[in-house]
Amino acid sequence: MTQYLGDTPLYGRSHYVHAMKPDLPAGVFAHATSRLAFIPVHLAVITLAITAISSGWVPWPLVPLLSLVIGASFAGLTFVGHELMHGAIIRGNRRKRLIGWLTFLPFTLSPRLWNAWHNRIHHARTNFADDPDGYPTLERYQADGRARFSVDMFSLGGRRKRGVLSLLLGFTVQSTHQLFLARSRGYLDARQRRLAVVETLLGIAVWGALAALIGGSAFVFAYVVPLLVANAIVMAFIITNHSLSPRVPIDDPLITGLSVTTPRVIDFLTLGFGYHVEHHLFPAMSTRHALAVRDALLARWPDRYQTMPLVEALGRLHRTARVYLDATTLIDPMTGQTHRTLLPRVAAAEPAIGEPAILVAA
Repeated sequence: MTQYLGDTPLYGRSHYVHAMKPDLPAGVFAHATSRLAFIPVHLAVITLAITAISSGWVPWPLVPLLSLVIGASFAGLTFVGHELMHGAIIRGNRRKRLIGWLTFLPFTLSPRLWNAWHNRIHHARTNFADDPDGYPTLERYQADGRARFSVDMFSLGGRRKRGVLSLLLGFTVQSTHQLFLARSRGYLDARQRRLAVVETLLGIAVWGALAALIGGSAFVFAYVVPLLVANAIVMAFIITNHSLSPRVPIDDPLITGLSVTTPRVIDFLTLGFGYHVEHHLFPAMSTRHALAVRDALLARWPDRYQTMPLVEALGRLHRTARVYLDATTLIDPMTGQTHRTLLPRVAAAEPAIGEPAILVAA
């Protein structure tokens, strides 16, 4: 049974995966254990830079530069944690949670919360009505004061300068929000939520101890400013992955996802996080093989695969709206302006003989 979004046919993830597997090189599903080497490198950079700040090894005009370096390594650890928790680097849930706690430590994010919220829910429900990472419909915006506050005062869109807050604070705020909602939304049962709270508090204790050790002014440059930097780096990728795409009734990664391109050095430092369509097709595959997946996609579905430079995607987010009027239309409730979501330029496929077509309102 083929479903349509306007004139665009929708296919489930398995449709692409089964077709593409024979096209992929051997060994692409092997664990990328060498990715673990990024962790001690980032930890060494962070430790050395914090020591330099707190010990006065560098002149104060250079301290903000060290904050940028720490923030970049905070973000780098988070990208490692993302791939790690998907099982692309090592086996074993306990080992993944232990190392994952370390990689998510800059954000004091519980790895078991991340596994529930991101791996289990977001990946299965991307751009569905209940996607925890999705923006609201107009009906929800009008009925929910928290949704209105988030969109109007915090989100990137509508050409509003305060949208920069979603970059500087977004991942920290979202992680905290998901922890508070984890039990009520059924992401974690009571015991797992208690453990997630403990993991979060342990992270807070680490940074609290650092603040006590080095003093408040040094802590601002050793952690607070780097955390803003890390938020901006991580969120620049997260909000461009799906926020320009339509809402859907089935999991079609080529419709709900956008891959963004960056210079090679950025690809390397972010572990290819921008290859997000590829990641949603094969989440347990290391993104070191993303180019092979991209080649297979372009060979089979060149008109459905959607990609653009990261800077262009951020610009579109700034200019467009973050509330869904319908499945393929975004509206700014403050101005009434509407914008179309991204859709591939493909003609509708003919349903198989005897197969009904279901139209999803666009």
